[in-house]
Amino acid sequence: MASLTAQTVRTWYRVHKWSSLICTAFLLMACLTGLPLVFHDEIGDYLSPYSEPASVAANAPTANVDQLIAETQAKYPALHPYSVYWDDDAPRVFVYMSPSEKPKPGEIRTVIYDLHTGSVLGVPNGKMTFLGFCLRLHEALFLGLPGELVMATMALSFVISLVSGVLVYGPFMRRLTFGTYRRDAAPRTRWFDLHNMLGIVTLLWAMVVGATGVMNAISTPLFAIWRAQTIPQVLAPYHGKPAPTHVESVSAAVKQVSAALPWAELSSVAFPNSVYGSPRHFTVWTRGKSPVTSRLFTPVLVDVENGQIVSAKGLPWYLRALEVSRPLHFGDYGGMPLKIIWALFDVALIVVLVSGTYLWLSRRRVPVERELDRLVSLEVQHAGALAR
Repeated sequence: MASLTAQTVRTWYRVHKWSSLICTAFLLMACLTGLPLVFHDEIGDYLSPYSEPASVAANAPTANVDQLIAETQAKYPALHPYSVYWDDDAPRVFVYMSPSEKPKPGEIRTVIYDLHTGSVLGVPNGKMTFLGFCLRLHEALFLGLPGELVMATMALSFVISLVSGVLVYGPFMRRLTFGTYRRDAAPRTRWFDLHNMLGIVTLLWAMVVGATGVMNAISTPLFAIWRAQTIPQVLAPYHGKPAPTHVESVSAAVKQVSAALPWAELSSVAFPNSVYGSPRHFTVWTRGKSPVTSRLFTPVLVDVENGQIVSAKGLPWYLRALEVSRPLHFGDYGGMPLKIIWALFDVALIVVLVSGTYLWLSRRRVPVERELDRLVSLEVQHAGALAR
């Protein structure tokens, strides 16, 4: 039994070692870029050179979105309306223009308007911002879908390293008081204590961030599956009909959606798109009004020719899981206190990664496998003594 247990522990140790080594560099990059992304809103507002919205009454009328789109179209006559986004943190409307249905990074142009007065608050120059750089590196390594899949693999490897680390070191840490840090020991022992202590302290948080990281990284294929299941059914009645020649106003579509879903508020409107949506419909994204449902979105497809709602079905379970995972990943659902906690855990995880790398690179007089055999033997003797 002792030999079998030792072999099992050694196997889990190898799993922990290699799964950790595979993801360490990518995970360190994700932690460093994720730290400013936790404070995305605060940093964005601080660095933003744009004007503040006017102070108006809460029930003040809003600007006509069609007029905002027309004004943006006049500013960029060579581009086409791509989407409209209502900011959930400030009374602002973002109108996006694009040269194609599948724009490349940097091709989209944006004009920011005051939600109530319709005045222009800012026109981004299209250059990549610091936060934009961090986000693209964090999500996909600037490689698009291949980069997203690489990051999903790394996040999964990280989760495996956490589970295997608990299985390897958990039983032996019972011999030490929780939080033990042997200050007078050799440097390697101190790093080992620090690695284990911070690893246990951040374990639950790291599991949440790792698992939600997997979900976020595969969002593109998940939405592609949903579109493949949904859009053909919606387009079936239009088979053989010519392409739309008349497009209803976005304002009319928005009003109809608001009336049909009084429990929801507007988030964005995507123009007809054969790549990311439907070529014959506005895709109106709505979200819940309460704090609990504000991150849960429902897409509503509106016929661009007659302005009628065609589909207002909720998202499937796997996209609901993705929606829940997004705010969990960046701690973006509990205000500043939770963001600070997320940032502290992020820094602690960076220390865990650095210490783990040091422990692997530093030479040992006694091979790890032999030391694990010794610890297993001690555990077996200890268990036998307790049984007697």
